[in-house]
Amino acid sequence: MRQITAFDRLRYRFDNIMAKGTIALIGGLFLITLFVIAVVSLVVFVLGIVPPQDEHALSFGQIVWMNLMHSMDAGTVAGDNGSPGFLFFMLLTTFAGIFVVSMLIGILTSGLENKLEELRKGRSFVVETDHTVILGWSNQVFLILSELAIANENKPGACVAILADKDKVEMEDEIRLKGGDLKKLRIVCRSGDPLDLTALEIVNPHASRAIIVLTPEDSNDPDSDVIKTILAITNNPERRKTPYHIVASIKQPRNLSVAKMVGGQEVEIVLADNFISRLAVQTCRQAGLSIVYQELLDFGGDEIYFKHEPSLQGKSFKEACFAYETSVLMGLIKPDGQVWLNPPGDTLIQAGDQLIAVSEDDDTIVLSNKRDFQISDAAISQPDVRQKVSEKTLILGWNQNVITVIRELGGYVAPGSKITVVADIPEAEAEITALSTELEAIKCEFVLADTTDRDLLEDLNIPDYDYIMTMGYSDSLDAQQADAKTLLTLLHLRDMASRKGQNFSIVSEMLDARNRELAQIAQVNDFIISDKFISLMLSQIAENKALNQVFEDLLRAEGMEIYLKPAVDYVQLNQDLNFYTVLESASRRGELALGYKLKQFENNPGQSYGVFINPVKSKQISFTAEDKVLVLAED
Repeated sequence: MRQITAFDRLRYRFDNIMAKGTIALIGGLFLITLFVIAVVSLVVFVLGIVPPQDEHALSFGQIVWMNLMHSMDAGTVAGDNGSPGFLFFMLLTTFAGIFVVSMLIGILTSGLENKLEELRKGRSFVVETDHTVILGWSNQVFLILSELAIANENKPGACVAILADKDKVEMEDEIRLKGGDLKKLRIVCRSGDPLDLTALEIVNPHASRAIIVLTPEDSNDPDSDVIKTILAITNNPERRKTPYHIVASIKQPRNLSVAKMVGGQEVEIVLADNFISRLAVQTCRQAGLSIVYQELLDFGGDEIYFKHEPSLQGKSFKEACFAYETSVLMGLIKPDGQVWLNPPGDTLIQAGDQLIAVSEDDDTIVLSNKRDFQISDAAISQPDVRQKVSEKTLILGWNQNVITVIRELGGYVAPGSKITVVADIPEAEAEITALSTELEAIKCEFVLADTTDRDLLEDLNIPDYDYIMTMGYSDSLDAQQADAKTLLTLLHLRDMASRKGQNFSIVSEMLDARNRELAQIAQVNDFIISDKFISLMLSQIAENKALNQVFEDLLRAEGMEIYLKPAVDYVQLNQDLNFYTVLESASRRGELALGYKLKQFENNPGQSYGVFINPVKSKQISFTAEDKVLVLAED
């Protein structure tokens, strides 16, 4: 065994001091300086080699002060005079001072660099309250930040803290590059694994107003990571007593029950694939509907709010609908949290009921006190009952959402309808065959082919289909490659339409919102942008958790949904009338009018592609044969 020497012990203690950091090193230098000054002052005082000052010997305190000045200022020694011994000791003190000051500068420089590096790593605690926390990193974060900036524009000091297993500086650079105008919203980035309880504490989730859990893009099992993150929040030993407001998206429906079990009432789950599939189905059959949902989901125009209006207590829901000129009502939220969309017009508003309203802002939901609505009874059309007929739908492209899309279509189309899926994914054929057996009323067929093949598209007899939908190959390609393939298919379809003088109703799924501008060349009737809609949904629910149930009800095949129906079914065409008249006509059919879609603006992004939600009810409007009325109805 090695014999431990005194030198070993001294070096060991020195190493321990060095390991304690900048403050310990500065303290050590301070002690060394005091030691040198004390020893030299004592030797000089005992030996009496101090030159007299004003014919009086210097005191010990004055000698200490003199040595301190020599240690701090090397130039002081130049003015010394006295015996050689005195000069030697003063020179010794000066050398010691130079050494200590040099070491101090080096330690401070190194400590500052270490501190900057520590800040760069993003490991410092976030001292914020009532802030929004985002856990994880994906392309969705940029749109979420942009929406939260708009939602909190009037809230001073609004802050979002992001925790992700990514370099802090890289996150900040990407946000500056892709985040757009974030107005006054403060963004704080921290590096750490959201699954690590220690790292989670950095963003102070216990003082947050909302927590958004993003689906990791590079994970083999993203749902498991989301569930574990929720578990880390709700079962944290340091958790707060009051409930959290957690918002997360899950891809697979089979994982929903586990996520709910882990998060309980504290978590609102968005089933991403189901949400996009349901939206795709409704939009496929009603071009322009994605613009409606985008308008309701983003914070830029009109969105959904909840409002207590005690003055309407005891009045019917129909009376309440006509009581607002610049807001439209969609339904009620009962005191127990139950969402009731488009209740019967004679439903009385009771104490504790909240109105579900579409308005520009929560402070614009104001009673108009208007009594004469100038409804034109002569302009109201009689309902025209249309029977469901079988339909043919063509789906070009493949991802796992196609299965959900077909199942959802089963709740809308008439028996005898046909769905054809074309994709170059051999494994998809077995799934479509099995699904065709399951859906007895609908015939499903699969064609194995490349959807960008012009000859194939010509052979499919495209005009024979009522609806055409292109789906991105998101399961086998990255977003840009999948969108590029979708774009090629769209260009072929539009070229075929222009050459033959035909018009196809096409709805397309795009994975990246930036590719929509390119796809506009193909004059697609509507777009479903997956990441964008999920990001908007997460942002809305983070601000108001009850919205999750509202959109869940809207996108179900059962119950109330949003429809775009011919304006001629409600009012006379080419006749000036106000929206109160449209509202009355819809009410007589048990429906709620929310707005309209004008054909003349359908290719104009500056006019929301012709979709106008929550118009001013007293404003005059004249409809043509191709215009639509936006209604909330059962079918």
